[in-house]
Amino acid sequence: MSAPPTVLLTATEDSADNLGAGLMRALRDRLGPDGVRFVGVGGARMAAEGLASAFPIGDLAILGLWDGIRALPRVNRRADEVAALAARERPDAAVLIDAWGFSLRVAARLRRQDRALPIVKYVGPQVFAARPGRAKKLARQVDLLLSTQSLDLPYYEGTGLPVRFVGNPVLTRSFVAADPARARAAVGAGEGDRILLILPGSRRNEIRRLMPVFGEAAAALVARRPDLKLALPVAPSVADLVRAELAKWSVPVALLEGSELKDDAFVAGTAALACSGTVTTELALAGCPMVVAYKADRLTYTLAQVLLIAPFITLFNIAAGREVAKELVQDKATGPALVAALEPLLDDPAARAAQAAAQTDAVAKMGRDLGDPSAKAAEAVLEMLRPRRELPQA
Repeated sequence: MSAPPTVLLTATEDSADNLGAGLMRALRDRLGPDGVRFVGVGGARMAAEGLASAFPIGDLAILGLWDGIRALPRVNRRADEVAALAARERPDAAVLIDAWGFSLRVAARLRRQDRALPIVKYVGPQVFAARPGRAKKLARQVDLLLSTQSLDLPYYEGTGLPVRFVGNPVLTRSFVAADPARARAAVGAGEGDRILLILPGSRRNEIRRLMPVFGEAAAALVARRPDLKLALPVAPSVADLVRAELAKWSVPVALLEGSELKDDAFVAGTAALACSGTVTTELALAGCPMVVAYKADRLTYTLAQVLLIAPFITLFNIAAGREVAKELVQDKATGPALVAALEPLLDDPAARAAQAAAQTDAVAKMGRDLGDPSAKAAEAVLEMLRPRRELPQA
């Protein structure tokens, strides 16, 4: 009996880890529990699916140009480690998830080692927002793009790179089973108390830059609203740093760990203060109105002013064509500005309801309810594997 096919996966941050775990489950659904083998790099969710990560992913959650420059030796060393792993394990296909800079370096190394190895990029760089020339660059390094954003598609026309729009797994998330009462108990909130969710990001530099100003805003909001409770759902990969930052705050915050409590909190939350990222879509799906903030290093922000072509940084704002959720970026993300943006959501039920409804409408424009993205991604990977291995047909 022949050995099962081997798939190399790389995922270096929390949202990519979630995508990788979904893909692993979907491939096993098609090939059986012992019908496929996985090697590579991933986080806690992929580990739960059986991946023994070649190294911890935390040091590759890099934010911004300056941080990327400083981390370049580490990024190259880790890319070398993935290439060495591939040389040992001889995968039948590679799937590189998100992480544009790291993935591109890994792809180049894999291509040099084995020109016949199918290389799949799962989640493309956001060329609809900035630097559309990256589409051609990606086309030179990989064989297939699995796109999670319909906004991507026009930018890859003429590049020669096949693109499969599989949809965004985040858009399939359901909060039907969430228990807001459980979250309220965990936070210590009474029946009439309001809850502000604090979501400072999943990358360490996002947290370092945003937590001080988030803490300033939170303290001012609590001072004027004695019933206001603060809750912070935290990703395992950054829990240590979040605890260290919270120790500097002047107001208490309930730290919530685990995916169940996170979902509970998203439904129970009165409003949220969130770092730009996947979490904003999740909050919109849960019906929680929010204010979005972001801070990058000065060099990255200066270049972004030149390179950005999208008017917003939040995906559902881009889809809606307007600022459904208030965005406060860089120098605009101050304590007083965050307070001013959050107060209507905390104090006015009509304002909350209106923004939550607008968020729901905007998310629908992003392609909600288009089927299971992980299953579509798995079928695309299987199509890359079939010329190399005898596998079940669809």
